[in-house]
Amino acid sequence: MASFVIAVDGPAASGKGTIATRLGRELGLPVLDTGLLYRAVGVLTAQAGGNPDDEAAAGATATRLTADLLADPALRTRTAGELASRVAVHRKVRERLLGFQRTFAAQPGGAVLDGRDIGTVICPDAPAKLYVTATPEIRAERRWKQLEGQGEAVAYADVLADIRRRDARDGARDAAPMVAAPDATLLDTTEMTIEQAADAARRIVEAARARWERSH
Repeated sequence: MASFVIAVDGPAASGKGTIATRLGRELGLPVLDTGLLYRAVGVLTAQAGGNPDDEAAAGATATRLTADLLADPALRTRTAGELASRVAVHRKVRERLLGFQRTFAAQPGGAVLDGRDIGTVICPDAPAKLYVTATPEIRAERRWKQLEGQGEAVAYADVLADIRRRDARDGARDAAPMVAAPDATLLDTTEMTIEQAADAARRIVEAARARWERSH
């Protein structure tokens, strides 16, 4: 049977990562946070003394990326998030990470991938597609609390500025801009708890899976 792929897209701090993780756990499917790939490229490029805004340097790092590098706690920082957004604009980086993501998605039984272009570029034929979003203010509050919990002191206003800057950069880039796939189900989590959001996502995926199974 073909793989049942769940594409979970959306902007930073929308809740898509937590939703993807819960879907994977409930359905017994492997989960890939594709944002970590870009965070790793950005962090490794900077650590090597390269410029993340240099497409050649970032592209070379993407070529060397391996799965074992994604567990580094340094990839969860505010700085890593900013670096990820900077390298993600490069077409060479996106092209070189394409195979990594599609290989993950093609696992027997299926997989869950969360990112910004899963339903539009990486897995356009995914049977289940969600676009998870929330207002910039709510997303900034979530990210601010997350960073504070990690011991990273930062002002809420600065996090909100980061969120708005990343939204603008991700939505305007030439290579795979962040947009909802035409056939994705919109899930606005602005006024939802994580439990409510996860439950809504599960119901959306269950309906998509029922349709997929009827066609297979």
